[in-house]
Amino acid sequence: MSSIDDQKGKSAGQSGGFDRYFKISERGSNVRQEVLAGLTTFLAMVYSIVVVPNILGQAGFPVETVFVATCLVAGAGSIAMGVWANLPMAVGCAISLTAFTAFSLVLGQGHSIPVVLGAVFVMGILFTLISATGIRAWILRNIPMGIAHGTGIGIGLFLLLIATSGIGAVIKNPMDGLPVQFGDFKSFPVMIAFAGLAVIIGLEKLKVPGGILLVIVGISVLGLIFDPNVTYKGLASMPTLVAADGTSLIFSLDIKGALQMTVLPSILALVMTAVFDATGTIRAVAGQANLLDKDGQIINGGRALTTDSVSSIFSGLVGASPAAVYIESAAGTAAGGRTGLTALVVGVLFLSLLFLSPLASLVPGYATAPALMYVGLLMLSNVSRLDFGDFVDAMSGLICAVFIVLTGNIVTGIMLGFASLVIGRICSGEWRKLNISVVLISIALVAFYVGGWAI
Repeated sequence: MSSIDDQKGKSAGQSGGFDRYFKISERGSNVRQEVLAGLTTFLAMVYSIVVVPNILGQAGFPVETVFVATCLVAGAGSIAMGVWANLPMAVGCAISLTAFTAFSLVLGQGHSIPVVLGAVFVMGILFTLISATGIRAWILRNIPMGIAHGTGIGIGLFLLLIATSGIGAVIKNPMDGLPVQFGDFKSFPVMIAFAGLAVIIGLEKLKVPGGILLVIVGISVLGLIFDPNVTYKGLASMPTLVAADGTSLIFSLDIKGALQMTVLPSILALVMTAVFDATGTIRAVAGQANLLDKDGQIINGGRALTTDSVSSIFSGLVGASPAAVYIESAAGTAAGGRTGLTALVVGVLFLSLLFLSPLASLVPGYATAPALMYVGLLMLSNVSRLDFGDFVDAMSGLICAVFIVLTGNIVTGIMLGFASLVIGRICSGEWRKLNISVVLISIALVAFYVGGWAI
């Protein structure tokens, strides 16, 4: 009897220590609620392990190794967020920055994969310095909110263009006139992708856990049945960061090449996007979970931003795209997640997927296209955040957004947004609203283009 009592007392002590570390009771939660919240977040964002390898694979990255790297980044980043920052936020390779990495840096500008990984690494270093010092606060005080929101809108449009062109829904116009036209609607990839998008919207409206993943899996099964190009190559294998041809992306980054003048504007775009994306996402999730202090600041917000940025450094080392806190974390907080235990559960679940890399090559592009389109559409909601009471600021944001997609280049959109803001302020007599920081950033960006250093 005494032995049983001792065991119960030991178990209660361990549970109490666990509770105290994560402040579970203090935040009005319990272990079961935190575990279920972690499972909910995982199901909401697990689609990334097939979308990210698919996107980077189109740019020449080995799909199987990217799958493993994506799981490692999500696993390690989420665990660090949970254990160190004690926040219910999951980290993963950002879909928008993954698209920028593949289609702008590699395919668009022609940089080699090692140089691009070096750019991801440098971006992570800069973002970490920004997060760990007062620079981030300075940037957020001085960067116009219109351009910040406009960048999000533009990336959303960029994702839509990438997804639709990838399945042949938007194609190059062979005739004179506009450069693009609608593709063959009767083709299997186009019809199944748009149907999948509609299903995702319906499932998300119903708040079905893992709705995006269910659509990706469903379309992949249909592809396996009806598309001869989709073949089954197995279910599980030992995780490896070495491709079948012997090449490895781990520690293959070219930092010297990433510091060339032609690459620096893109690193700037990655940093700026990460600063606003991370801050906005973390604040939104923290607000929903009521994890703001009496001054309206995010509890452990500095640790959260640092974890987010260090995850990008890790991404560059293992051969993946930049990392970020996923907005899908809000699904977990809506399910009751209030502590880092939620993120810890997410991280462990992602690490458990390391042995399923053959599944990545089973997923065709038209299966992940609906997810890309859906994420792009969600990012267009930034339009509602534009303050049209400040007309010049709002219009500059829209200019930034539109020219990101028209040029296929985030930096170009940001440059035009800044330039139009400065000129617009001066011409409207609102020059007093300008500060020296905005003017200097505008001059620097324009100089990159006038000097021919930007691509």
